[in-house]
Amino acid sequence: MTPPGEGAWLLLSLLPPGLRGWRGERIARAPRRAGRRRRGAPSPPGEPPGAAERLAGVPREQLSAPWRAPPALDSSARRGEARAPSGLGWAGLGWAPASLCLPPPPPPPRCSPRPHRWKSRGRRAQQQQQQQFSSRPPARGHLLQRQPPLYGWGEERGADQSRGDLLLSASPTGDTGRFPGAVSPAQGRRIFRGAASREADGASFLPSSNANTAKKKPDIYSVEIHGTKDLKKEDIGNEKEDYKDLKGGKYKGKQAEDLKKELDLLYLGVVLALVVILTGIFAYYQEAKSTNIMASFKKMIPQQALVLRDSEKKEIPADQLVVGDIVEIKGGDRIPADIRILASQGCKVDNSSLTGESEPQSRSCEFTHENPLETKNIAFYSTTCLEGTVTGMVINTGDRTIIGRIASLASGVGNEKTPIALEIEHFVHIVAGVAISIGVIFFIIAISMGYEVLHSIIFLIGIIVANVPEGLLATVTVSLSLTAKRMAKKNCLVKNLEAVETLGSTSIICSDKTGTLTQNRMTVAHLWFDQQIYSADTSENQSTQTFDQTSGTWAALSKIVSLCNRAEFRPGQEEEPIMKRIVVGDASETALLKFSEVVLGNVLEIRKRNKKVAEIPFNSTNKFQLSIHETDDPNDKRFLLVMKGAPERILERCSTIMIDGKEEPLDAEKAEAFQTAYMELGGLGERVLGFCHLYLPEQDFPDTYPFDTDSMNFPTSNLCFIGLMSMIDPPRSTVPDAVMKCRSAGIKVIMVTGDHPITAKAIAKSVGIISATSETVEDMAKRLNIPVEQVNKRDARAAVINGMELKDMTSEHLDEILCNHAEIVFARTSPQQKLIIVEGCQRQNAVVAVTGDGVNDSPALKKADIGIAMGIAGSDAAKNAADMVLLDDNFASIVTGVEEGRLIFDNLKKTIAYTLTKNIAELCPFLIYIMASVPLPIGTITILFIDLGTDIIPSVALAYEKAESDIMKRKPRHKKKDRLVNQELAVYSYLQIGILQAIGAFLTYFTVYAEQGWLPSRLLHIRVAWEDVHDEELVDSYGQEWTFAQRQYLEWTGYTAFFVSITIEQVADLIIRKTRRNSIFQQGLFRNKVIWVGIFSQIGIALILCYGLGSIPVLNFTPLRVQYWFVAVPYAILIWVYDEIRKLLIRRHPGSWWDKNMYY
Repeated sequence: MTPPGEGAWLLLSLLPPGLRGWRGERIARAPRRAGRRRRGAPSPPGEPPGAAERLAGVPREQLSAPWRAPPALDSSARRGEARAPSGLGWAGLGWAPASLCLPPPPPPPRCSPRPHRWKSRGRRAQQQQQQQFSSRPPARGHLLQRQPPLYGWGEERGADQSRGDLLLSASPTGDTGRFPGAVSPAQGRRIFRGAASREADGASFLPSSNANTAKKKPDIYSVEIHGTKDLKKEDIGNEKEDYKDLKGGKYKGKQAEDLKKELDLLYLGVVLALVVILTGIFAYYQEAKSTNIMASFKKMIPQQALVLRDSEKKEIPADQLVVGDIVEIKGGDRIPADIRILASQGCKVDNSSLTGESEPQSRSCEFTHENPLETKNIAFYSTTCLEGTVTGMVINTGDRTIIGRIASLASGVGNEKTPIALEIEHFVHIVAGVAISIGVIFFIIAISMGYEVLHSIIFLIGIIVANVPEGLLATVTVSLSLTAKRMAKKNCLVKNLEAVETLGSTSIICSDKTGTLTQNRMTVAHLWFDQQIYSADTSENQSTQTFDQTSGTWAALSKIVSLCNRAEFRPGQEEEPIMKRIVVGDASETALLKFSEVVLGNVLEIRKRNKKVAEIPFNSTNKFQLSIHETDDPNDKRFLLVMKGAPERILERCSTIMIDGKEEPLDAEKAEAFQTAYMELGGLGERVLGFCHLYLPEQDFPDTYPFDTDSMNFPTSNLCFIGLMSMIDPPRSTVPDAVMKCRSAGIKVIMVTGDHPITAKAIAKSVGIISATSETVEDMAKRLNIPVEQVNKRDARAAVINGMELKDMTSEHLDEILCNHAEIVFARTSPQQKLIIVEGCQRQNAVVAVTGDGVNDSPALKKADIGIAMGIAGSDAAKNAADMVLLDDNFASIVTGVEEGRLIFDNLKKTIAYTLTKNIAELCPFLIYIMASVPLPIGTITILFIDLGTDIIPSVALAYEKAESDIMKRKPRHKKKDRLVNQELAVYSYLQIGILQAIGAFLTYFTVYAEQGWLPSRLLHIRVAWEDVHDEELVDSYGQEWTFAQRQYLEWTGYTAFFVSITIEQVADLIIRKTRRNSIFQQGLFRNKVIWVGIFSQIGIALILCYGLGSIPVLNFTPLRVQYWFVAVPYAILIWVYDEIRKLLIRRHPGSWWDKNMYY
């Protein structure tokens, strides 16, 4: 049997001398005192007295020289007294060729007799050593003579055998250089004091160079011992080694060891406290970002209001208005309170932020509807008067206004926890429960096994630390932040980090119509002339118009559109695209102006050539707009009267109609064609306007004719009808494709708008919210020609619900509609009804996203799982209430956010699986430490270096992982079933990959100890003796005695080896976590380059801790032999192969046991 360590000696002999010397110095750092004789045991006859010579430069042929025993030593004596190799080091730590051995020294003189207890102990030790090694077979080939190693690299100075002089050098070269493990004078005293006193009182070890130096005080090079008297002094001197604390007090002897233990515990406590404090600060910073909604409502308060008090007009601050005040408002003013209109002249208000209606709403003193939001005689606080004047009486102020009620509604909605917050809370509960439960169980076991309470508490802390991923909070937050930055580049501004993942979990999107699904601008959609309907280009730039522009009827219609229009472009925008220019005018006239500018060219130039001489603005009484112009034809001196307005009012003023540029009588057939076109365009939810004109006779209306718009001294009947134009707020071009992607991802899109049901239904059909083949109850009744009441409502796939119907619905009825209809549109809804709709969706266990831009949307935005506001058209109140802002107001950006949100959930799942895997490898050492009573394989501070050091960057690197191919084909996850941490993930991470990691780490641990002379069988149940600071003679598997300092250093080496093994295996774990279903080769090893940064960072941090900081005792790391880094590599490869087989079986057998139980 080849003695352990012989292979290392042979390997070293093959290396170049320089490398051998470097390796020898590295190994010599281990603070060992192996091979010392027991008390009372005679010096083995065949053993040389000094340390081995340095190995660097030893000829290789000397290594093969056989071992030569002295003639006086027979084989039986050799077997009984031979020193077993430990394998800790090579030449300098105990092994040297026989050719390097010196002749044995004579036995030292005995002076005074020993007490009986020392003699008996020496005899027992000698008998035990003889029994332990008597059965050992001789080595094959050549033998290596055991040399008694010193505490550091030892060199024998002088060979004066008669005096037995010995000098212990502190460095391999004899200089004063120190390195970890080198012996100090005090250490030298402790090493040789016991041996000298047991062998011979009065023995003298002196430097051979000068015998007179016996009286000198010991220095760094030598140790002097003079008899019993000197030994006693040495004992006293050793006990008086001083350790000073921060206050200057002194600890002596045993107190010094206690202080060291207390300092170790203090370091651990400081590290754990820092982790808790930093984590708490991080969490507080995130929670401190609260939404302040009321501040945005304060910005809506107008500065001043013109009020009639004491029979005179006064300007007062708007917040001083009281109910009953009479206020006057003109175009451009903001309404200072809810008012009932007493008098109005051409007043139009913008209610888009309140009701969602795109076009201006006329206001008069007429009571037209029971719903306050529909009637015309009420104007609402914070809306804007666009044109005209109005006088009204204040009926509500402050919180009692409609806006104030909305604000109260929004502020009363509680902040719901996001799905990812619930998932992390669920995960924390699981991990905390497991950690505390296991810790308490083993705390009880430790107490029952006789461990001290303090040690048992340390076990408890160690188990909890091993189970809790301390870096998870930082990893999750960084991952969410990275995704939020990516989404910001795609026009999604995330206010709440947790909202990133919520969007990916969304199963229902309640979307507003105006500005989100549509472009938030009125656009010409259809034209009807020459008894034919034409479609206009409603895209963002309107660059391609396909209708017939050669007809004389179109020439007449385009002239009316250009002239009968009060809207104008703001000056200085000639370089801007036409569709992006700012227009002064209402929404309908803005649409007509931009349309004619695109088709005809410079409209302002056309107006200059056709000078306006008279005009009657549009009003609610006449419902038409009229203007009279000179013509640009020099041969035609007639005035041209042009008119537009409500189609039915325009048609009743006409007697002829233009067909193909020629006037024809307006008979019943042509009137029926007009009515059909009007109903068709109105059914599309479009606003339809009629156009007509009349050339005034030159003899009746000469150039100097005075036109009077009050008396209307010009004809307004018997006009010529030209055609119809319909306008709509068109859908964005990217919305239909986005809605289709939502459908494929299993997300239901519901439209919730304050607009008219017909308009809402038309937009819903155009964007795909209502499919082309889907029918509502009304559509089915019309198709079957039966009353609506006879239609089974469950047979209708689509539903359009009016706000008045919703008002009378019970919660159960609403839930039935949400469950039974896949395509739903809610129209004419109030802010409170939007809130009711969101609550109904949440009762279906759905994750609800709500989009909105107006003040009226803020309660629903706050109530939803994720509120999404519009960045361009959105009000401040909506933006403050929302969790996310779409910078381009585009619904398609939501779909991008859904994909990113699903990706972050996937990557968080991968990160947690990666983080949890090593917990078993960190937990098992403490369990084995207690159950098998072995030296602790890994310390708590070392575990923290894994959790907060080597694992942080790889965990964050997983946030950069690209999406797998099926990410937008899955159904939305169920927030109560599809958990972030499920049973499959825990089983796979803990009981499969985690067990493999633990086995690999323990293999490295036992390898390190075995090579140092501690076989696994010897390590069992040795913990108490191992940790005894007073036991300086603990024997290993080969009979070598170890001091407490040496054992502690070896234990730290075990920590380092265990740490390195986990690091190597975590590299494989990181690679397999790139995908959950696809193969690594399908996903690509190099698509995510940050993963490789994480891998190199793991190895780099481990190298720094081992070799850069290995000399710092507080960290419990030591420089590690290179070969120990590769012990766990086979297990890392096994982890990767095992995971590839798992993924292959999942892909090959979808829906099988493998898919259900092995896919996490």
